[in-house]
Amino acid sequence: MKLLENKVALITGGNSGIGLATACRFAREGAQVIITARRQTVLDEALERIGHGAVGLRGDVADLEHHATVATHVRERFGALDIYMANAGVLTINESAAVSPEEFDAQFFVNTRGVFFGVQAMVPVMRAGSSIIITSSLASARVLPGHAVYAGAKAAVEAFARSWALELKDRGIRVNVLSPGPVDTAIVEKLGVPEYDRPAFLQAMSDRIPAGRMGAADELASAALFLASNESSFVNGAELRVDGGMYLS
Repeated sequence: MKLLENKVALITGGNSGIGLATACRFAREGAQVIITARRQTVLDEALERIGHGAVGLRGDVADLEHHATVATHVRERFGALDIYMANAGVLTINESAAVSPEEFDAQFFVNTRGVFFGVQAMVPVMRAGSSIIITSSLASARVLPGHAVYAGAKAAVEAFARSWALELKDRGIRVNVLSPGPVDTAIVEKLGVPEYDRPAFLQAMSDRIPAGRMGAADELASAALFLASNESSFVNGAELRVDGGMYLS
């Protein structure tokens, strides 16, 4: 039997990177997958890759009405939710002295506010024994240049997760954190690294990781599958670091 047979899984930001890899893995393991993204074109492209009858809902996690709409859709179409992965996020690298209020708000609205109110909206439609996975980052525990705002936003959601693990214990809903290190995804381009500098950038990052390389999105998807499935039935309130050992370096 597949690990997620007959489960309904919702992944925010499931259109690219770790979110897309996880959506594909969950679908192959038997889950009815629902993904969200801000643009319809990228949603459509992601759904084609995921297959297995995956469903896409367009919206911004920073918009509280979006969460209410998604929760209603889940209840009316699928009855309930078994897995919620709060994965959507944004990253802007900037030294603290140069951060504008608008930049600060943009990161906290998506990375923190969006996670908090997303969980708040989804919990009422989740079955007993469900799993919530919060995507955080190595940046919350390691000082990385230009990551102060992002790190603060991710540290906040880790604190949320610990509280939720206790608040939801009577319903048997587990809440865990997935904390990636550097992963070779489209985020490299979004950081403004030109294609001709990509090999040097990847090598410089790899040199800082004990594993000797950056991670792959599929490796994060495997970790998310563990946290989503009954394979982790006694894991709750934990942070799973998938960073090739970079936390130690």
